[in-house]
Amino acid sequence: MAMTGKTPRKILPPGIAKVLKRLHYPLDVILLCVRWYVAYSLSLRNLEEMMAERGFEVDHSSVHRWVIKLVPLFEKAFRKHKRPVGKSWRMDETYVKVRGHWKYLYRAVGKVGNTVDFLLRAHRDKAAARRYFEKAIDRNGAPETVTMDKSGANLAALQAINAERETPIKVRQVKYLNNIVEQDHRAIKRIIKPMMGFKDFRCARIILSGIEVMHMIRKGQMKDHGLTRTAAAQFYSLVA
Repeated sequence: MAMTGKTPRKILPPGIAKVLKRLHYPLDVILLCVRWYVAYSLSLRNLEEMMAERGFEVDHSSVHRWVIKLVPLFEKAFRKHKRPVGKSWRMDETYVKVRGHWKYLYRAVGKVGNTVDFLLRAHRDKAAARRYFEKAIDRNGAPETVTMDKSGANLAALQAINAERETPIKVRQVKYLNNIVEQDHRAIKRIIKPMMGFKDFRCARIILSGIEVMHMIRKGQMKDHGLTRTAAAQFYSLVA
């Protein structure tokens, strides 16, 4: 049965080819399931039923395994094509449930809404916030300004980083200016809602990274070299 949203038929990078070789399913089926899971509000059982309607017997546990194995490769490839973000960041954290306990997804967007970076942490404190800032700065360069809410932990983390810099990052603690990142959280939370919470921290981190990558592609944050491809085509191109 022919599949919609066809994937590229090019030679795959060695790392991805090695993973796919062990999964024993057609490439189109695997990549379609992975994309749908990180792009839409679907559970693994939803995908199992949807594949059955298309003539493919795919167990929901297989889809989960594909996501866990392939998403890190997609994220690594995406990082090479991510457009630069601006120098004014809006930073905040949101809550994600893992094994029945709340964990913390640190995120930031630029003033026009482009995602800067993200990081899932077990605790909401100065150490977690500092780790987030260090990761975001390492991957995106240092901002000129960071806007955040009245969180003391986030402020302390950025002050500690500023103490080690020749040019300090300006800090603004103005809650209403952070509406843009709070609104952006909703796009992520909408996708994870059908998942009913994550069972494992490592899996949560991987799945969230896939959701974030797809969200960034939809926002036009992937360099497309003038090809004007759809978000789906751009996602599949990461394995081409």
